[in-house]
This record gives sequence, C-alpha cells and structure tokens, in this order.
Amino acid sequence: MDNNFKMVAKTLFGFEEILAKELRNLGAANVEEGVRSVSFEGDKGFMYKANLCLRTAIKIVKPVHSFSVVDENDLYKKIYRMDWSEYLSADTTFAIDTTINSENFTHSLYVSQKVKDAIVDKFRDTDGRRPDVDIKFPDVRLNIHIQKEHCNVSLDTSGRSLHQRGYRTATNIAPINEVLAAGLLLLSGWDGQCDFLDPMCGSGTFLTEAAMIACNIPANINRKEFAFEKWSDFDEELFEKIVDVSLNKTREFHFKIVGYDKAPSAVAKAKDNVKNANLSEYITIDRMNFFETDKFTEKHLHMVFNPPYGERLDIEMESFYASIGDTLKQKYPGTDAWFITSNLEALKFVGLRPSRKIKVFNSHLESKLVKYVMYEGSKKAKFNQPS
Repeated sequence: MDNNFKMVAKTLFGFEEILAKELRNLGAANVEEGVRSVSFEGDKGFMYKANLCLRTAIKIVKPVHSFSVVDENDLYKKIYRMDWSEYLSADTTFAIDTTINSENFTHSLYVSQKVKDAIVDKFRDTDGRRPDVDIKFPDVRLNIHIQKEHCNVSLDTSGRSLHQRGYRTATNIAPINEVLAAGLLLLSGWDGQCDFLDPMCGSGTFLTEAAMIACNIPANINRKEFAFEKWSDFDEELFEKIVDVSLNKTREFHFKIVGYDKAPSAVAKAKDNVKNANLSEYITIDRMNFFETDKFTEKHLHMVFNPPYGERLDIEMESFYASIGDTLKQKYPGTDAWFITSNLEALKFVGLRPSRKIKVFNSHLESKLVKYVMYEGSKKAKFNQPS
C-alpha cells in the first residue's frame, strides 16, 4: 500500500474544478474530474494528507474492486468471491454505504443488505465466525456505488463526512455546510490578501473557513478521527509527520476578517465556533445590522455572505434584497461582494447587475453565487445615480 493507488474524492456539484486544483496543489498524480467527484492517485501518506488538508472534499474513498452486475444474486456472488480477509477480520466491525443509479437496482438499503450477507456468509464459511455490523462507529466503512450495470467497491478512508471539521458546536437555523462555505470562498477568489467581511455571519462558518484559507491551516485539523485510523495498516508515525509538515506550511495573515449579525444569539454562537477553531486572534465579530454599517476599511474589501431566504427566516424579500443593493451602493465602494441565494427571483430587487453568476447547490436547493463589483471614484458615483 506504500505505492501509489487510485482514490476518488467526492464533492458538491460545481466544485469539481476547484477540488482538482486543490489536489494538484497538494501533489496528487493523474487528477481527473468527474461529476461530483475527482479521481487521483497517491500513496498512503498522500491519503492521510488529502483527508487532512482538502477543503472541498466531502469524502475520500479507495476503490478496491469493480465488476459488472445484473441483479441481486449476481451482486451477492461477486461480493462473496472477493478476498475480504485483506480488509476485514471476524473481529472487526463494518458498515456499508450504498449509492445507486441503475434500473436493475432501486433500493440502496436492500443492496447494502445483500452485500452484508455476502461478506458475513464468506467469513462464516472460511473462519467459522463473522464480523459484526456497527452503523455508527465501524472499524471499516465500505462504499458501494452501482452505476447502471457497473459496481465499484471502495474503502471509505474518511468516515464521517469531511464537512464535519470539528470546530462547529453551535449553529443557527440552516447553517451553511463547511465544505460548501470553503468552496464558495475559493470560487470567489478569496486568497487572504485583503480584508474580509461576512455581514450576515450566522454561526460564523464563512469567517472560520476564510481564516483557515488565509492562514493555510489544514481544513480538518480539528477533527477527532478519520476512518483510516482504525485500519490494520494505519501508520501513526507517518500520520503525525503529515500533520506536522502540513502545520509548518501555515502562513501569517496581515488583514482583518470581520463578521456582523444583528442577532445576539448568532454572535455568541459564531464567537464560540471561532474560539473552538483557535482562530479568535484573526476574526472579529460584532452585533450589527449590515444595513446600518459603513465600510470599515479604506482598502479593498472582499465580502462573502449567505443572506436569509424564505426557507430560513420570515422576511419581506423584495425590500430585504433592495436594502442589500442600496447598502452596497451607498456604503461599500471598493468592494467585491459575493453572496449565495436560492431565491433567484429576489435578485431582481438588488438593483445592481451582477458581474458573475455561478450555479451551485445549497443542500438540495439550486442556487446562484453572484458577484457585485462596487467601484471607487467615478464608477461609484455612476452607481449612485438614480436609475
């Protein structure tokens, strides 16, 4: 396993290109973009590094076998034939995650059950004992992916989704996923080379991810564990070396990261999460209504935020989005303002023409990440003219 092998990093729709770039920057070989996934090659140490450092990966799996499959009996036979002793023993626990896109297979839980039966029966026949299933805390988590008539069997190297960074203990209504937040920041071009503002910061996820990007802190440094740590070939010394080398690549940040929210509870939660991530020295959070603020810096400002929408809060959409546009026009010259919304109708009321629109998904909601460039000087005056 010390030689290079294939892995697949799963991600959100629209993040394939930035995940591929992350992988290349880390040193991955043979990087290829797929749909909601990027395949690559690396050794065991790189598997550890990818889980620790990737910001836009949800999960990293290691394919171990693939075959064509026509029905449940065919699936059972081919799973049974595999040499499972390489990955499991009768004393280990396991769990199975299944995703399917096939006319021959329509129920993922049933597929998981057939795979479990085949593995258990194989151990009973060869060892006289069987490994147990543990859905919550397995020693080995298997990933079954059936696409039409093709089945991939993989080992889940990550365990719990990599968006669960480990720093967020307090959340508000519909908090933004950490992987989604990091991906949106990278799509916006955030690189830590100017001041940053999230004017509606909620539980502080954009702020925390922005600081980790700015300082080049490994995305998952605060996680308690990864699935590969339970594998029989886990090399603790190598993993600790990967952690140390990654932490040695952090950099200083010489600008401000600021968050506002008008809800006292949100401000308190955001401060707790920032503290949990050990980033309080970089981030300032104040209780303020964005619509009553002025730009806090004379320098260029990078703004990214997730305004409330109908599913989250009861607001008067037309006036709310109009206020976003008015505040940007009147009080935020020299600002690149980005925000995500699933309410595409509401964008009409901002009163500004976005310079970019990027299709993304926030959970199941199709959304747009939009950019508004607020110019200094004459262009600012032009924006302020009545339409």
